[in-house]
Amino acid sequence: QVQLVESGGGLVQAGGSLRLSCAAGGRTDRTDVMAWFRQAPGKEREFVAANRWSDGVTTYANSVKDRFTISRDIAKNTVYLQMNSLKPEDTAVYYCAARWGSVQRTANYDYWGQGTQVTVSS
Repeated sequence: QVQLVESGGGLVQAGGSLRLSCAAGGRTDRTDVMAWFRQAPGKEREFVAANRWSDGVTTYANSVKDRFTISRDIAKNTVYLQMNSLKPEDTAVYYCAARWGSVQRTANYDYWGQGTQVTVSS
């Protein structure tokens, strides 16, 4: 099993920045691919960014490209999401997810964190 624990959410003004963290525990050998998703009230969960450690493949949703950056610290079994130039439409619960295999932009991940709230005020 893999446990994922997110942190770093909060309230920020539009144009500001936040960095989310997701620490993985347990079978971290099953976390070659780690990703961030988000879900706003009344909306479906949507893909934000993903990274595969073994070959560095990284992909972003168009809505966050050039504003968000996903990175990993393998020694700490932690993945980060640096979010810059935040907009009110970025407001959502952000979830960390992990899987073994190919990078997926759908919610086809084996392990999920509990989520962390990000609120961007206008």
